Amino acid sequence: MYTTNLIIRKRITILLVIVSLFLSLLILRLSWIQFVKGPELQEQALLNRTRDVPVPAKRGTIYDRNGKELAVSISADTVYAFPAQIRRLKEEKQKEMAAKLAQVLGLKEDEVLKKITKRSSIETIKVKIDSDKAKILKDMDLTGISIVEQSKRYYPNDTLAAHILGFTNVDNIGGNGIEITYEKELKGVPGKIVIEKDATGRDIPQAMHKYIPPQEGNSLYLTIDETIQYFVERELDKVVEKYQPEKASIIVMNPKTGEVLAMGSRPSYNPNNYNEFDPKTWRNFAISDAYEPGSTFKVVTASAGLEEGVVKPEDRFYDPGKIEIMGENIKCWKGGGHGSQTFVQVVQNSCNPGFISVGQKIGVEKYLRYVQAFGFGKKTGVPLPGEATGILVPMKRATNLDLATMSIGQTNAVTPIQLVTALSAIANDGMLMKPQIVKQVRNINGEVIKTIEPEEIRQVISKDSAKQFTNILESVVAEGTGKNAYVEGYRVAGKTGTAQKIAPGGGYISGKYVASFLGFAPANDPKVAAYVVIDDPKGGIYYGGQIAAPVFGAVIGDVLKYMGVPPQVNGIKKKDPLKQEIEVKETTVPDVLNLSLLEARKGLTAQGLKSVTMGSGKVILGQFPLAGATVPMGTEVTLYLTQNRNGGSSQMVTIPDLTGKTLREAAAILGIVGLRLEPEGTGVAVSQNPTKGIQVKKDTVVKVKFEPPIKDAKPPDEATTGKTDGDSDVVHEGP
Repeated sequence: MYTTNLIIRKRITILLVIVSLFLSLLILRLSWIQFVKGPELQEQALLNRTRDVPVPAKRGTIYDRNGKELAVSISADTVYAFPAQIRRLKEEKQKEMAAKLAQVLGLKEDEVLKKITKRSSIETIKVKIDSDKAKILKDMDLTGISIVEQSKRYYPNDTLAAHILGFTNVDNIGGNGIEITYEKELKGVPGKIVIEKDATGRDIPQAMHKYIPPQEGNSLYLTIDETIQYFVERELDKVVEKYQPEKASIIVMNPKTGEVLAMGSRPSYNPNNYNEFDPKTWRNFAISDAYEPGSTFKVVTASAGLEEGVVKPEDRFYDPGKIEIMGENIKCWKGGGHGSQTFVQVVQNSCNPGFISVGQKIGVEKYLRYVQAFGFGKKTGVPLPGEATGILVPMKRATNLDLATMSIGQTNAVTPIQLVTALSAIANDGMLMKPQIVKQVRNINGEVIKTIEPEEIRQVISKDSAKQFTNILESVVAEGTGKNAYVEGYRVAGKTGTAQKIAPGGGYISGKYVASFLGFAPANDPKVAAYVVIDDPKGGIYYGGQIAAPVFGAVIGDVLKYMGVPPQVNGIKKKDPLKQEIEVKETTVPDVLNLSLLEARKGLTAQGLKSVTMGSGKVILGQFPLAGATVPMGTEVTLYLTQNRNGGSSQMVTIPDLTGKTLREAAAILGIVGLRLEPEGTGVAVSQNPTKGIQVKKDTVVKVKFEPPIKDAKPPDEATTGKTDGDSDVVHEGP
């Protein structure tokens, strides 16, 4: 009996221990779940019964350098569906809802039905719908459908600066241009709407409905000037209309800081609906395409020669029309050559043998070092996607024949941004600057959080060499192949270029050229540099001096006036090949207002000026040029007379002749006689309505059409192609 009780007690004890251990383990497990894993499990439980509706952040605004909006974010609505709620409806109701959504949103009914009944917590039906469609859907009050306000990128100027700005995709993420390179700064921090629901997707009474607001992205202030960008794109459109090129580009830069003031390319697109354009139009020709530049690259050869001391401006060269290098004859673009000439004339004439001679004196190794020092063969670092590095002949295998062709702008391939950056170094006393697109990054409160300062890369040539070569480049525009880039009243330095296009499999394509002009102004104190390149122009005219130089002149002329750069009377005067060059003496126009006609004429004659009258009477009402202007002696000053003998002016005035006047001059003349100007185009006046000599009332509007001035002197042929006297085909580069 005792034994039996003992066994029973032992068994009970063992059972108690086992139960105690089990309870202890259970308590430990519960404690682990409650106290250690509790927060994590609580969060998971919350996630299981909540639905997040994402709210993307509003992207920061992109401004030009003067605070004008180039890219902004506007309100747009996105349609979301909660399938769990919709699946609880009858099948007929589901189909009816899909039909309504498809009709309003312009979608396929079967695709919408598939989305709204999908086994998922939330589905996006359509993003960025307009406000009218959003209102219709809200009024329908569809079960399981939510309309959430988000932001949509909008470019108020449509195509203006499209390749700089880029675009954003359907998810509001940068897809090109500055939008993608500065995505981190622009995108902001997204928010969300948290909604608590039960297992079937129904709203829980008194449940949590939390809104976590997004944080708007930072704004960018670019170096781009909207007005200068307009000048550039206006001229590009004219180029496309007139020459139908394959591609074209214009870059305008501040040579002292490296700031890009404008950059335009054709073909282009509208970033507001970028997906409707061929993706090829998204490509930025100004930075992404490398090509043989032709004679514009001769600025590297000339500046390197001056810096190395192998040539001086007064050194003489003889051009028989060709030069032999390693058994190959490379012709000059001018048949029979230029004969005896100074180095200044070599540059003015863009003489191939002259530049090749300079290159040979420099030597292969030193020449390629200058090419690399000017920034060719690697990216400039401009903050835009898709920049090309270009292609240089490897130094180890470069021959004297390679050196000869490189000296005239062949063999090496470069990009437009590299060329204008290199020229800017010459304009900036030999200092190469890094190109800049962005000036500042600011937060939502307008506080500056980052400033991009001008960045010096290296001193490529000395200040003295840069100044010396600048004077030569100024003579190219005034007296050489660049005369069509001449801007009256300003000192312009530059170089033309006409290069034959490279064929995809090697060699050159007959009849296809790249015309270009590279320059800066004012030559004595450069404020702006620019590069115009036109790829494969149609119509039979393809020389850089004929089609690219006038475009450069139109852009630079408007930019200098817009920037308030005062005209200059010193510098090299434009050479007229039909007239003997004579020294031009200048004088100051006296103030003859309110004087009698006899006194006014005496005063003008004393200053070496002529006069012509407009209107009738004996007292001077107005004059043009205005008092204080510096003009060549012999200039004709127009005197505007009172309209009655008592010295007062009547309500009728005579329309003056505005032919040949600039917009500024025409406005001044009409203002003097009390008329108003309505201009069309740019350049000089070619027609007007009403015509000159007609009597009209004061305040009459005179419509004046302006066009770029027609150049009298035709530039010489700039490029020829053909067999050399040797055994091989060599392309001959012109200015």
